[in-house]
Amino acid sequence: MSEKQASNDYPAKNKAAKEQAKYSYADELGGLEVLDAKYHHQNFSRHCHEGYTVGVIEQGAQRFYRTGGNHIAPEGSIILVNADEIHNGHSATDGGWSYKAMYPLPEQFEAISHELRSPITGAPYFPDPVVYDPELVSQLRLVFDTLEKSPNRLLRETLVYSVLTKLMCKHGRSHVTPAEPPKSQRQLKLVKAFLDDFPNADISLQELAQLAALSPFHLVRAFQKAYGLPPHAYQIQARLHLVKRLIRRGHKVADAAQEAGFHDQSHLHRHFKKAMGITPGQFARQLKHK
Repeated sequence: MSEKQASNDYPAKNKAAKEQAKYSYADELGGLEVLDAKYHHQNFSRHCHEGYTVGVIEQGAQRFYRTGGNHIAPEGSIILVNADEIHNGHSATDGGWSYKAMYPLPEQFEAISHELRSPITGAPYFPDPVVYDPELVSQLRLVFDTLEKSPNRLLRETLVYSVLTKLMCKHGRSHVTPAEPPKSQRQLKLVKAFLDDFPNADISLQELAQLAALSPFHLVRAFQKAYGLPPHAYQIQARLHLVKRLIRRGHKVADAAQEAGFHDQSHLHRHFKKAMGITPGQFARQLKHK
């Protein structure tokens, strides 16, 4: 796991209010991403993650958008955001907020569901953005502490899968989807799949509309209603996911930006900071110090 902490320092009079974010990865857990962060002024734009967000608020409170509404998560609560679900975040208090989070992938939950023969089919859906569960909070804190301090892979894996199992069983539900989605949903899924699979493609709205057999105007409205972002903004999120994967493989930031389809590093820098809370350069430096 990477241990170097990235900080964005404010002027001297505001040093006590500097932002901190430390990303790390547990390779033996499928590259599980973990975040330990403290923010005062960070204002996350609407974005999404490939994995679920499972976080514990340690201090302060966070206000965030998810599932069509705004929510407040106070100290000691759990934040739950489903994989690929659009959300944002900023402080709900003057003093900022700190939290620890991990981002398990849908495949990890699917494996647990299969092994347990759970009534939940496939990856779960978490309907509640904020959960109050003191016992689960204690277990999550133990997981975060163990991932940070213990090199014992057996212990780390055991605790993570145990807490994910409890989380899914207590707070998860099955996705409710029609057996055969309407034609319009299938058309939108074609566009989403293209943007996910080819995030660096230089494609026009007209070409996407032709792919979906919809008018450009209809596509923009329907896509945003279905996925929370218009196609161009969703493409940026898909490109950010690709940049993270490329940086983790050892690519230089400039090369990753170009390969992912960003115009230049400054374009990447701006969007990466709004979604991740740190710059791509800071993210890359953290991964070098494992």
